Amino acid sequence: MRHRVLSTTFGRSSAHRKALLGFLVCSLIEEKRIVTTLARAKAARALAERMVTLARAGSLAARRQIIATLRRRGAVKMLFEQIVPKCQDRAGGYTRIMHLGSRRGDAAPMAILEWVSIAPVDKKKKQPPAQAEAKPAPARAQAAAR
Repeated sequence: MRHRVLSTTFGRSSAHRKALLGFLVCSLIEEKRIVTTLARAKAARALAERMVTLARAGSLAARRQIIATLRRRGAVKMLFEQIVPKCQDRAGGYTRIMHLGSRRGDAAPMAILEWVSIAPVDKKKKQPPAQAEAKPAPARAQAAAR
């Protein structure tokens, strides 16, 4: 029987499971959208919503609790500076899960976990060419030019 069981164990120890969920939430904070299995997305959603609710308080104690859970200060900083201001007007439901279908290898149900009010980061955009030209020439090229 599964009375009062809140989440699946994912076949891992408690420390491994907490680390997995913490890293999923950190990836969600940094990338704004992640693709994972449906079970992991549901578990990570609960933790992400809890972290945003804690961060909305804005206190030092809340920041320390979030750092203890997520273990990445950069992600916590992004949470407080970028995510929370955009979620201030919402009473909850900061994330959404969209079903993708089955994974090809093992037919695991896949899902996209993303923030509701925040656009995802597009990694496919190219950097402006001005930054690419500003690189200094290697020492070999300078020596060969002499």
